Amino acid sequence: MSRKERLRAWWAHAFATESREEFASADRQLVERLARFVVRRRMTVPVLMVLETGRPLNFIGSQLLAFLAPFLTLIFSQTEYDRFVRLLDKRKSVDLIIDAIVEGENGLRG
Repeated sequence: MSRKERLRAWWAHAFATESREEFASADRQLVERLARFVVRRRMTVPVLMVLETGRPLNFIGSQLLAFLAPFLTLIFSQTEYDRFVRLLDKRKSVDLIIDAIVEGENGLRG
């Protein structure tokens, strides 16, 4: 591979907007549990507003979770919490969470 091709490949990867990362079943289970927690407490609208507003900052938000650890350990164990923080490092994680919450809310109404 020539230097030009390597540079082009690096540049395409550095500014890629599509994520090729897949979510493990354990990640999906954590998201489902979070969605059930939110829907049961009827916090769907405020949580969706926060998620949609903070979507561009989800990586920075994942770093902020160290501050929120005491609250999230109400939902998750310490191991699950660590996994959840790593999940939020992925670009499409906010979409996954929003979809799970909306599905949970629709299931409650339907």
